[in-house]
Amino acid sequence: MRKLAYGVCVAAIALSLSSCSGSGSQGVPDMGGSAERAAAPLAAEYSQRKPEAAPKDQAGDEQVKLVAQDRAIIYTAELTVRAKDVVTAADTARRIVTAAGGHLATEKSDTSSGDRASTSLTFKVPPTAYPAVLQRLGGELGRRESLQQNTEDVTEQVADVESRLRSQRAALDSLRALLKKAKTIGEVLDVEREVSSREADLESLQARQKTLASQTSMATLTLNLIGPEVTVEDPEEDSPGFLGGLRSGWRALVSAVETGLVVLGALLPWLVALVLLWLAVAFLRRLFRRGKPTQAVPDQEPSEGPGPEES
Repeated sequence: MRKLAYGVCVAAIALSLSSCSGSGSQGVPDMGGSAERAAAPLAAEYSQRKPEAAPKDQAGDEQVKLVAQDRAIIYTAELTVRAKDVVTAADTARRIVTAAGGHLATEKSDTSSGDRASTSLTFKVPPTAYPAVLQRLGGELGRRESLQQNTEDVTEQVADVESRLRSQRAALDSLRALLKKAKTIGEVLDVEREVSSREADLESLQARQKTLASQTSMATLTLNLIGPEVTVEDPEEDSPGFLGGLRSGWRALVSAVETGLVVLGALLPWLVALVLLWLAVAFLRRLFRRGKPTQAVPDQEPSEGPGPEES
């Protein structure tokens, strides 16, 4: 539009100059030379001007640049590996994790040895080294039996906690400033009560922030090492419907029978002991009754009726 306006102005000035020169002279009017002379200053001025920036809403003039945003993600995984030697595999796993910048959080081992040994190790691994460590543990220690991974994006939670922390700190600063201006004891007590409540909320938010920071800064990897003869039962998902209910009922019946047998096995020694004790007491009582002397009852002679003389 600006170019068109400047062009119109140049044309108008050229026409006016040409008409004036034509009316003032008696020969053929020199329209071309006068127009060029009149338009030269405007053209020079227009060429010296810097081009204005094009509007951003015009298509093709400017592209939108996307800025990558850091995400706060919690990585968790559980890996089961069958190893020939559980103790050696556990030592190798510790070395792999330590070399990657991680550390051992918890360890749980059973009392078995040899082919029936098993151990559970929980590692904390940096997120950048998490995929490589997981691949090495699953490929260098033995045969991988199962793997479960989970990722949780808590970026919004982290941002929300940080925003609430800023709000709580600002509110506390305002309350402390208000506390200095309190004049009566009642006002002081009210403000101090509110300050205590806000401080408790602030501490809770800080604890939540630390928890999220610890979960996002290190991935949690649980490694289950089992021996060659350890049986691993895969969890079965119940199918909906009649068959799923029947399977669940059968498992519940088997579990109840097993529980009853366990209780019976625990009570059986006590029942045997009680039966033996009862038999011993009954035998002693019978023996005591047999050994006790019986008192003889004197024979009573039949009483004779009164004779005829006595009557």
